[in-house]
This record gives sequence, structure tokens and C-alpha cells, in this order.
Amino acid sequence: MIDQKDADEQHLAAIKASTLIESLPWLQRFHGETFVIKFGGNAMTDPALLDAFAQDVVYLSMVGIRPVVVHGGGPQITRMLERLDIASEFRGGYRYTSPEALDVVRMVLTGQVSRDIVGRINRHGPIAVAISGEDAGLFTGARVTTDDQGEPLDLGLVGEVVAVDPTIVQAQLDAGRVPVVSSIAPDGDHPEDSLNVNADAAAASLAVALGAAKLVLLTNVPGLYRNWPDTSSLISSLTASELTELLPGLASGMIPKMRACLDAVEGGVDTAAVVDGRVPHSVLLEIFTDRGIGTEVTATAAPELTATPETKE
Repeated sequence: MIDQKDADEQHLAAIKASTLIESLPWLQRFHGETFVIKFGGNAMTDPALLDAFAQDVVYLSMVGIRPVVVHGGGPQITRMLERLDIASEFRGGYRYTSPEALDVVRMVLTGQVSRDIVGRINRHGPIAVAISGEDAGLFTGARVTTDDQGEPLDLGLVGEVVAVDPTIVQAQLDAGRVPVVSSIAPDGDHPEDSLNVNADAAAASLAVALGAAKLVLLTNVPGLYRNWPDTSSLISSLTASELTELLPGLASGMIPKMRACLDAVEGGVDTAAVVDGRVPHSVLLEIFTDRGIGTEVTATAAPELTATPETKE
């Protein structure tokens, strides 16, 4: 006779097996594909969430997916600027970046945040390597000189990515490594200068250049709401044309993220998703479950997948 403890353990094992089977069509579909994941928000400052993210990245690599991590570091940059008593001012939603502040941005992104992410991933195996957007011509930037309405705006050394040479990232992927990319770029018009670039936009540009199958943006909200603050209006999926219609009316904080998703999909990336990085293992939940988590953007309505040989690509 099976006692209650054995019965509970068998039930738990059955749930685990069911979860693994649910992931099968996605493993079939995405094996060998490249994913670009923008890491940011609360997950960057919560050690438990950071460790869970590192585990997710290693899991993707171990099952044959080729993950690339792109990161910013807003909270860490703010703290360091305060420690050094350097003014931090926001204009039009952007952080004004003086030459003095840019030195701090570079130091924090490449010397602190990249190093931390790489270290945590490598606790599970020596597979991650840090790359700066300045390395080997990866990113080329241009200064942002106007706001979203086209009005002149002085932001100092703030830029956008205008060109990507993914050779260095591709080489690391081909070697079986996980590139961890910091969002800083040399100024194409003034190569002696570097620019602080938006990590969401940089991740989208890199995803397009790599021909990635998916872009995932981790953020601090569950996803895109059709009628914020109505929390029952969360959109689980929408097409690029639907997003284009919604974009002008979105809250200012969501516009850069959803614009990055739209740019990625219009540039040939199959799907792009905004995911709540406050949920442990949110990357795996988005990729390997039928319902996913957050909001996914596709070029057209995505077909459902079932665990059959026909789904393998």
C-alpha cells in the first residue's frame, strides 16, 4: 500500500514530467536558434533573481539554444554617480550624460554589471564572456539630438545604435559561449567619443543583425496593458500591425520597450516579448510553456505548436 508521502511524491513527479513534455515542441522548434535577451530592471539588483536568470541562460545553452545577453545598468549607474557626487539629470526621459558621467557609465557597465552577470553564469560552467558594444566594431552609435516630438534636445553623450557588426558575437556563439554585451557604443561621427545607448534598442538591433529567432526584454511590469491601469487588460500576444496602432497611446515608459519589439519583428526576428523580470525563471516560462508570460509580438498571428515531429524546424 502506498502511503501519503509516496503518493505526494509521485504526484509531484507527474507534474514535473508534464512540464517537460509541454516544453518539447518549443525545444524542437528552437534548437540551434539564437535568442537575444535584454536583462534589466529589478532582476539586476536582486541577487536571487539574478541567480535565477543565470540558471535560465545556462539551461537555454545546454538544450541547444544560443542565448545572447544584452544589459544596461540604470540603477547601478545612478548609485555610482551619487557616490561620486556627479549630477544625474534626466531630459525627455533620457539621462543627460556628460563626459564625466560617461566614464562612470563605462566603468559600471563593463567593470561591474557585465562582470557580475558573467560570474554568475559561469558558476554553472565556463561558458559566458563579456563583450562591450565598443569591441571589434560591434555597435556604431549616433548622438540623439531631438526628443520624441523632433524638438532639439541636448543629451550630451547619449546615442542610438545605427549600425551593428555581429562578427565578434557570432564567433563566441559558434564557440559554444554565451556573449554578455554591455550597451555602450562608439560615436560614428566622433570615434574618439563613446555613447550611452538604450539597452532595449541595442538588443533589438543586435537581434536583427544576428537573425535571431526571438528577442526577450526583461522589465518591471507583467507586460503590455490595453487599458492601463486596468490589470485585467494584459495583452498576451499581438501582431506588429496591432502594436503600431497602439504605440502612440502607450505610457512613456513602455514606448522604448515596445518600439524595440516592433523594430525587431519588422527587421526579421520571428517574435519579441516583454516579460516580467520580477518573476523567477521568467525567461523559461516565456519560452517553454504554452501560455508564456508577458506580452509577445509577432509579424502575424502565431500558430499553436503541438509535440509532434512536424513541429521540428
